[in-house]
Order: sequence, then structure tokens, then C-alpha cells
Amino acid sequence: MPVLFSALLPPADVVEAITAAVGTPDDGLRWEPPERRHVTLAYYGPDDVETRAAWLGERLAGRPAVDVRLEKAATFPGVLWLTVAGPELTPLAHAAGADAEPRPYRAHLTLARFSREEPGLAARWTGKLAGFTSRWWRAAEVVLMTSERAPAGPRYRVARSCGLGDA
Repeated sequence: MPVLFSALLPPADVVEAITAAVGTPDDGLRWEPPERRHVTLAYYGPDDVETRAAWLGERLAGRPAVDVRLEKAATFPGVLWLTVAGPELTPLAHAAGADAEPRPYRAHLTLARFSREEPGLAARWTGKLAGFTSRWWRAAEVVLMTSERAPAGPRYRVARSCGLGDA
């Protein structure tokens, strides 16, 4: 069974703005390529695509589209990420299943990974991206993604899409 999660995909111009802000760093961080950039709503683990897609569709039925913006960088242990703003995002994530996870939901877009033993690797990026702000965009769909292991990092694929109400 594939590993599944739900996510919002930023529009191409927002991904391009991130890419322009980051440039082409060669600094010891393992950067996520632009095509893998997303905002995770909920992680499901190994699951059947059809069953999870039906479940997700029921949970999101009638929910409105949400306004989202990416902002300054921050870190978790081993992860450099952008903050995601939007007051409707957390309720959407909980509807998508984030409330079943052991940790509180924290909306973010992963930029890069680094060794937990070397947190200083990301420190300059939190400063450099402190003023980063993308434009607001209306997220009109939630995607159900599959994640497969690959030598160059995970390979993500959109398995299904669920439209949001007032898109």
C-alpha cells in the first residue's frame, strides 16, 4: 500500500517566488526541489488510495476554499520551513485528519532538511528569509498525495483531488 498524505499545492508563481528567494544554495542542507513543495494537511501512512480518497471527500464536502500565504522561515529539529498563514487552514487540516496525529498541527512548507547535530546550518536561512512573504492565494482544492521512496528523495504524486466549496 502506498504512503498517503493530504496537502495544498501552492500556485506556480508562489513556488517561483520561493525559488527566487532561496537561489541555488550549496550549503550542506538537503533542499526540497520546487516540484515537491506543498503544505501538508494530514499524514495517513500506508493506506488504500480509493478508501482514503472517499473518506477525505466526505470530510471535506461543503468546506470553503481557504486563503493562504507563506511567510518567514523557521526550524523544527532537522527541518527548515516557511510559516503558513491563513485563519481557515487549521480547521481544514483538522477536517482532513490532522487532529488524529499525536502532535499539534503546525502549518508549514518544508524547504530543506539538515542534520539535527548541526542546527547552525539553517540559522542563516531563518535570518535571510525572515522578511519573506508570498502573495495570498485561494486554495481551492486539497490533494491526496502518494509518497514513494526513491534514491534522490521521496517521489510525490497526486492520487486524487477534492475541490473546496466556493472556489
